[in-house]
Amino acid sequence: MTNVISLEHLRKTYGNVVAVDDVSFEVEQGEIFALLGPNGAGKTTTVECLQGLRHPDSGSIRVLGLEPRDPGLRGRLGSQLQESALPERIKVWEALDLFASFGARGGDWRSLLEDWGLADKATGFFSSLSGGQRQRLFIALALVTSPEIVFLDEMTAGLDPAARRTAWHLIQKVRDSGVTVVLVTHFMDEAEHLCDRIAVINQGRVAALGSPQHLIANYAPEIRVSFDYAGNDVDWLERTPDVISAVKRGQRMEVLGSDAVIVRVAAALAERGLAPVDFRVQQPSLEDVFLRITGAPE
Repeated sequence: MTNVISLEHLRKTYGNVVAVDDVSFEVEQGEIFALLGPNGAGKTTTVECLQGLRHPDSGSIRVLGLEPRDPGLRGRLGSQLQESALPERIKVWEALDLFASFGARGGDWRSLLEDWGLADKATGFFSSLSGGQRQRLFIALALVTSPEIVFLDEMTAGLDPAARRTAWHLIQKVRDSGVTVVLVTHFMDEAEHLCDRIAVINQGRVAALGSPQHLIANYAPEIRVSFDYAGNDVDWLERTPDVISAVKRGQRMEVLGSDAVIVRVAAALAERGLAPVDFRVQQPSLEDVFLRITGAPE
């Protein structure tokens, strides 16, 4: 695969505050790459440096082989910023038509109206749009020039669950067309569902990098099994292979394990003739990875 973004030892400070401290990673052509991290971790600053919106204090950045502020990138990048605004009296179609003119390859803004659920608002003013409609318009504006790389910062903030799912499907279609997507999000399910690779940023540094599956396997491999249990003895569960711990909390037994722990616990219960009520399995997720890496309470 070809690297379309190369970032080495990026550092950016604001006075005495270190926003980004020695961040390095590469993004491959045609992948969805996400930056995850707590508020203030340096995600947005990193993305703004990649787009040439901020100038780093030190480090090397190449985007499509060029420095971020090179005029040659104009029209080759699309961007939906965390905070955006348009003139209140501009119409939706006018905004799309205007932004399409900025790209060398133009863009079919009419299809974007349909894709992003804005067709019935085409002649409406920006001021008349709801928060979710404005968010969808900003995403459409980021895509209207048919960019080679698109940056989406908090893409689905303010969207309802159905609109979020639609956005995910459309972004996957964008990726499948060969466009590289760089995503900043706080939604763990979004990153886990969409992304090919993820960089977890913590305190201005890359704390972990890899596919969602790789991160889960390396940072949060444990599986949780829970069920109602009237007894008080847990020794037999603690001796069960692949069980890490077994704790009774009220009427619930909570078992933490790895690998084949689900089958092992089910077999141990069957051997004792027990058919537990409300048997539940909680698979590890990207949220578990995030909490473990950032030190947040689980």
